[in-house]
This record gives sequence, structure tokens and C-alpha cells, in this order.
Amino acid sequence: MHREHHRWHSPSLGRDMDLLVFGHAGARVLVYPTSMGRYYEWEDRGMMEVLGDHLRNGWLQVYCVDSVDSESWYARWKRPGDRAWRQQQYENYVLDEVLPLSRSKNPNPFLMAVGASFGAYHAVDIAFRNPHLFGRVLGLSGMYDIGQFTDGHMDANVFAHNPSHYVSHLHGGHLDALRRVDIILATGREDPNVANVEYLSRALWEKDVGNALRLWDGWSHDWPYWERMLRTYIGGSD
Repeated sequence: MHREHHRWHSPSLGRDMDLLVFGHAGARVLVYPTSMGRYYEWEDRGMMEVLGDHLRNGWLQVYCVDSVDSESWYARWKRPGDRAWRQQQYENYVLDEVLPLSRSKNPNPFLMAVGASFGAYHAVDIAFRNPHLFGRVLGLSGMYDIGQFTDGHMDANVFAHNPSHYVSHLHGGHLDALRRVDIILATGREDPNVANVEYLSRALWEKDVGNALRLWDGWSHDWPYWERMLRTYIGGSD
């Protein structure tokens, strides 16, 4: 399996950032780690072996990015608006640095965003905010209301990165683009965030944005479940 490590000083974030690339061709897949996770988390958890056939056959090429959660939403010592601004800088890093790298290595136009737990939040947020860039988003056991990290504070920066709030305000060409994205939200029926996932799915449907809400039995919030979800949904919503 083809594997590359990249590291550079990010102008968007003002610090060095690492990422791993797996595979040599195929649809590009942007993968986010779980809460405060690292760029090597999915490799360490065996998820690249889960995708082994897809990677070796040139069906998928995966880009595993690092997180800055400890500098954004988990930085409780910061004001909520400052946490949200760091999230915006992180998005700029992905859009202006990571995705251009991926396009330079692989011209395949189809791009997916994938994440589990807090990584699902990141995947959904970037895809919903930039739907013209993404063909599919897969959120596994996600939480999409960032309010619990802001102590109830709301400003423009926080609102702009809270999918549970901004979806109902989307309109025009942005909304049309989002309707073309394959949106898959998978979670356990007993997951503590299931009500939020169901709410987001309903909010999307109210905007005529189709999405596949997939409820799994039990808690289903751990790596063995995410392995099965990934195998089930990486190619579609069935």
C-alpha cells in the first residue's frame, strides 16, 4: 500500500502540520481524527487496512490530517469567539493547503470528507460550508451542535461553524450545491448524541436536502463499529 508523510509550516495556522497520504489514485478522501486526535490515528487503529482493497486497487486515496482541537473548541481558556476563529484558520489550512496538495497529486475530481466522533463534526462542517468541493460526506457517531463548547455564547464565528444552527439558514446557490452532496449520518440508537444527529437530518430534509440517516443498534460509538460503518458506507448510503 502506498504511504507518504508530509510536514510543512502552515501559513494558515502559524505552525507545523503533518499529514499522511494512503493510496495512489481514485476518489480523494479527507479524513479527520477523533477529539484532539493525531494524523496517524486512523492508521494506528487499523482503518487503512479496512480500506486496503480500495487503496491497493486505486479506488480511493486517503488524506489523514492532524487536528488543532486543543487550540480551538477544546481550548476552554479562550473566549468562545476565539475558539471559533481558530476553527476557521483550521478550515483555511485544509482548503488552501491540504486540498491543493491533493489535487496536485491526484486529478480525480471526486472528494469525500469522513470522520468519526468529533472528526465527524469536522467532516460535516467543512462539507456543508463548501459543498461545491465535496461529492460525499460521511459522519460516524457525530455531534453537530458546537454549543456545548461555547457555554451558550453565540457570535458570527461560532454560528458559522455550528451545523445544527446554520443549516436552517442556508439558501440560494449554496443550498443547491449541498443538495448534490451524498450526506450519510450513521450513529448508534443509544449514542448520547443521537438526538442531535436526528435533528440535523430533519433540518436538512426541511431544506429539501436529502440525507441518509443510519441508526445502528446499541451504543455503536467505538472503533469496531466505525470499521463496519466505514466498510458499509464508504461507497454510498446503502
